[in-house]
Amino acid sequence: MSWLSNLFGTKAKTADKDFINPITTELHSHLIPAIDDGVGTLDESIKVLKHFASLGYKKVITTPHIMGDFFKNGPENILPALANIREELKKQNINIEVDAAAEYMVDDAFMQKISSGNLLTFGKNYVLIEISFMDIPANFNSALFELQVNGFKPVLAHPERYAYYGMHKDKYQELHDQGILFQLNLFSLVGYYSPQIKKIAEYLIENKMVNFVGSDCHGLKHLPVLDDALNSFNYQKACSLPLLNNTL
Repeated sequence: MSWLSNLFGTKAKTADKDFINPITTELHSHLIPAIDDGVGTLDESIKVLKHFASLGYKKVITTPHIMGDFFKNGPENILPALANIREELKKQNINIEVDAAAEYMVDDAFMQKISSGNLLTFGKNYVLIEISFMDIPANFNSALFELQVNGFKPVLAHPERYAYYGMHKDKYQELHDQGILFQLNLFSLVGYYSPQIKKIAEYLIENKMVNFVGSDCHGLKHLPVLDDALNSFNYQKACSLPLLNNTL
C-alpha cells in the first residue's frame, strides 16, 4: 500500500503504465549529515542516495540550508562533508554522482553573501533561494536584483508552498517574467504538504511555470513519498515541460 493510501485511504491518479521517468538529475535535498534538518548520519545519507540510484537517477545536487541566524553553513563545512559522501559511495560501489549547492534563505545575511560572491551555485550559475512561509521578506526584490546584476540566476525553491503567492497567482507570472526560475517540489504533486499546495503545483504546471523539479528529501522518512510522487500523473504532466534538470 502506498504512502498516499495509508494517509487518505484512496489512490492518487497514477502515471500511464508505459511512462518512463526522463529526469536523471535530482535537484534539492538535504543529504549532508547533521548540518541542518535533513539526514542525521552519513549512513542515512548513503541509504537515501542508494535509493535515488535505484530509481534511475545518475546525479544528485544536494542543497543544505544556509540561514543567517540558524543554519550557519557555508562552503567551509559543506564541501568537506560532500567529499566524505563521495568517498563512501565509492567504497560501497554505488554508482551515482553527487554535488552540493545550497538552499539560501533570503535574509539580511544573504545580502552580504551575494556581495562576497562566495555562493554555492549549480549548473549555469544558478542559486537556489527560499523565503519565509509567513510573509514576503522586505529585501526580496533587492536580493533578486543583486543576484541578477552579479551574474547569478535565482531559482525559487518550492514556489507552490508560499500561501501569499497562492492567493494571488498573478504574482507568479510577475516573478517568472522577471527571469526568476521555479523549482517545484515533487511531494507537492501528491498532496504531501496539503491539498491546497497540490492545487497550486498543478496550476504552475498547467501554466508552464516550472523550470526544475526536486524532491526536497530530508531523509529516509521521505522515500515512500518520493516513490508515490514519481508514479503520479501530475509528475508525468510536469515532465512534459522543458525542465532543465538534465542540463545540470
